[in-house]
Amino acid sequence: MTPVVFFLLLLPVMLIPSVSLSLSTLYGPRLETWHKKAHHTVFVTICHTVKSHLLKHGDIKPVSNRNAVPCTATGCKWPKTGSYVIVPVAISSDFDPQQLDTIVRALVGFHQSTCIRFVWLTNQANFLYFFSGTGCWSFLGRQSGGQAISLQKDGCVYFSSVQHEVLHALGFHHEHVRSDRDSYVNVNMQNVQPGMESNFEKVQTNNLGTAYDFNSVMQYSNSAFSKNNQPTITAKSNPNLVLGGAAQMSPNDVARFNRLYQCCK
Repeated sequence: MTPVVFFLLLLPVMLIPSVSLSLSTLYGPRLETWHKKAHHTVFVTICHTVKSHLLKHGDIKPVSNRNAVPCTATGCKWPKTGSYVIVPVAISSDFDPQQLDTIVRALVGFHQSTCIRFVWLTNQANFLYFFSGTGCWSFLGRQSGGQAISLQKDGCVYFSSVQHEVLHALGFHHEHVRSDRDSYVNVNMQNVQPGMESNFEKVQTNNLGTAYDFNSVMQYSNSAFSKNNQPTITAKSNPNLVLGGAAQMSPNDVARFNRLYQCCK
């Protein structure tokens, strides 16, 4: 797939034009050198510090000072600068050019419909760092300092999974654990793998006045964590509805982001 113009990450207030460039032209030697620097500095200082954390809800790294209260009400939103939410990013040299392109396109996808703008890390204190760890995971909301997002290169580097983990880092939970989920889905605990029950615990969420979204990129599949290939999540309105197939953020995902970060003001 032809890559999009990622050099606009360096110009965060501009819109993305409909221009196509080759990967080598797009990234060039400057980015290759920058990646090597990121891999040898940011990786060492961040990624080795998160190994002891257990995942919650399948792909969220917990921190000790976060509880069930929506973190966006207690300081984990990324700040706005004028009309934009500026988020610095670094990407390790773990990824091959095609995977790098997927990550870049997923990030730029936010530019097209929200007020977030991803920029290359220079000397900012808080930033996202993408690396190939064990599995797919992120922390919930902005953390102090460098914030790791794991995208295991042998199975996690997809457009939808990148956007999924980035939304976690921006403060958004999975759809199936939101506070009103019992009105929309059944969670079939009898089919859940032993030890994985916590992945289905409801949390207190700010639903921002939006309905449950079966098409959300944050919706898990019907058979997530199933022990017997039977569904663990089914829609109350239609038990045969296929869940978890989103290829990218849904209009509802975009609306929630824009409401939380007040993009229309």
